[in-house]
Amino acid sequence: MDFQLILIAVAALAILGFALAMLLFVVSKKFAVKEDPRIGQVAEVLPGANCGGCGFPGCGGMAAACVKAADAGSLEGLNCPVGGADCMKAIAGILGMEVSASAKKIAVVRCNLTCENRPTLVNYDGVRSCRVAHSTSMGETACQYGCLACGDCVAACQFSAIKQDPEKGLVVDAEKCTACGACAKACPRGVIEIRQVNGDNCDAIYVNCVNKDKGAKAMKACPQSCIACKKCETVCGSDAVHVVNNVAYIDPAACVLCGQCYDACPRGSIVTLSVKGIERKKIEKPAVKPAAKAGEAKPAASAPAPSQPAKEWKPIDVKYDGAALLPSQQILLAGPKDISNPAPAAKEIEFESKRTDAPLPPSQLILLGLK
Repeated sequence: MDFQLILIAVAALAILGFALAMLLFVVSKKFAVKEDPRIGQVAEVLPGANCGGCGFPGCGGMAAACVKAADAGSLEGLNCPVGGADCMKAIAGILGMEVSASAKKIAVVRCNLTCENRPTLVNYDGVRSCRVAHSTSMGETACQYGCLACGDCVAACQFSAIKQDPEKGLVVDAEKCTACGACAKACPRGVIEIRQVNGDNCDAIYVNCVNKDKGAKAMKACPQSCIACKKCETVCGSDAVHVVNNVAYIDPAACVLCGQCYDACPRGSIVTLSVKGIERKKIEKPAVKPAAKAGEAKPAASAPAPSQPAKEWKPIDVKYDGAALLPSQQILLAGPKDISNPAPAAKEIEFESKRTDAPLPPSQLILLGLK
């Protein structure tokens, strides 16, 4: 074996490797992208949830956007829904900026999905996914616009702020909800809305229905559905309520929380939201008189109004080609068995006497199927 050839090959490879390393070093210095150290500082303040609720791809994208916005002179429009106001104040301090308090938002489920309001009509036998159920069927209830109750929003929420209750349907925890919007994106029917709330109690008034069917059909689907009666739109003094596509919608930016629409709604479709939970208007039903107890005298019933006697149907002796007519054909000529407000007896006798043993006109023959 010639060791001289081996040494030459090793030396050549070493020189080539050193030359390539120097080339990479020069290129890295020449085309290096310097990252603003403030991006790392802002990223450390952010919660690291990477939920995308801020509108950027993760907390790193949010940190870079904050630094870029600070260089432009304003942080307006940027908000971390998970960290909240305290997080944005810390970011503003790092960047030497001031941030105004943004309105709090919360996810609301605009559907009265309870077993009482929307009973199950059919059983969906398929993949338990709202997107699959929405694309393959109407759902298990009579409402084709409401919640499908397959739990895609529950699985999408990283903060356990939304859950399925067997009696109340979907329930959002106002304290845990960060308004990241993951549940709203997971809903294929747009039932969940990220809605602005006001005050420390997270007050909001909204229409708890998305059914776009007309009144009669919507009433059959759900007893608390919106029927587009426009009473809420009429009483609203701030022009916040509008009926579009047979369903009302309340603009949170224009709503002053006066409650006029809440009181005017005859269906209980408009609800109020606070930290105490969702409150629905109670629709009063007519009172039922209690039954008399044993031993108590029953109240005297009012005498019914006198009614006129019902007229008994009498067969008419009419023949066609010598054959008697069937009872059903006689009823067609004489009328139903019971007739309210009967004619005087004299006219009845005259009516029958004119048609007894008389030939039938063509119109009656066609009616009876004899011609």
